[in-house]
Amino acid sequence: MEIVDDMKNRGSYWQSIGSAWKTLRKGLALTWSHFRKAVRSRKPVGVADASYFDLKEGIVTLQYPHVQIPVPEVGRYKLHNEIDDCIVCDKCAKVCPVDCIEIEPVRAMEEIGQTSDGTSKRIYAATFTIDMAKCCFCGLCTTVCPTECLTMTDTYDFSEYDVEKHVFPFAEMTPLEILEKKQAWEAYQAQKEATKAATASAESSENKAPTAAKPVFKPKMPAPKPAASSPEEKPKDGEEPAKPVFKPKPIMKMPVIKKKEEGDES
Repeated sequence: MEIVDDMKNRGSYWQSIGSAWKTLRKGLALTWSHFRKAVRSRKPVGVADASYFDLKEGIVTLQYPHVQIPVPEVGRYKLHNEIDDCIVCDKCAKVCPVDCIEIEPVRAMEEIGQTSDGTSKRIYAATFTIDMAKCCFCGLCTTVCPTECLTMTDTYDFSEYDVEKHVFPFAEMTPLEILEKKQAWEAYQAQKEATKAATASAESSENKAPTAAKPVFKPKMPAPKPAASSPEEKPKDGEEPAKPVFKPKPIMKMPVIKKKEEGDES
């Protein structure tokens, strides 16, 4: 019995090797067929191509990053700010749900330029940074931008080993320029406050100066008419006439009519 079992095990062993060789040959044949077809069509087809989902053959794996599949122009990936068209309105930073945009404005005393669409620029951008590590790619910042200087580009590969390198600065001012602009604005504000205080003090001094009193309007009341007095009571010189005394008139009494008696004959 042991010899028979040994012969059976030997047969299953060689059969397993033969089956493995057949499956290996079949898999390699399929791989080589795809390789030959890929060599014929070396150009990759992008997602935007109409026949992308209909392709069954061709290059599947690319030599990235040397070769990349083209992405659609409407792809929303890395944010970019055209700082020359930015008016530093701070709307993008306020609408951002994850606070990935940081802006430090410095006001100017006058117009410092215009954007490409003719909008006046009156604020310097001392700091304008975007932390793409926090960005959720919602696109709200590009929607509220009045000059359309903030856009989402098709650059999707900006991976870094250090997360701090995902903070991209767009401001072009040097620290010395920022300090000069801040000092100029503070001096302008101080001069403005001094002028305002001087004007207020001049107005207060003018108000304190003695001025002629304005005449007070008093309406004249008509003098009361003198009451008719009796000839016996005449007003003396320098005395006001006495006011008439109200005396009610007597009530008229009705005559009483007596009834005649039966025996009374006239």
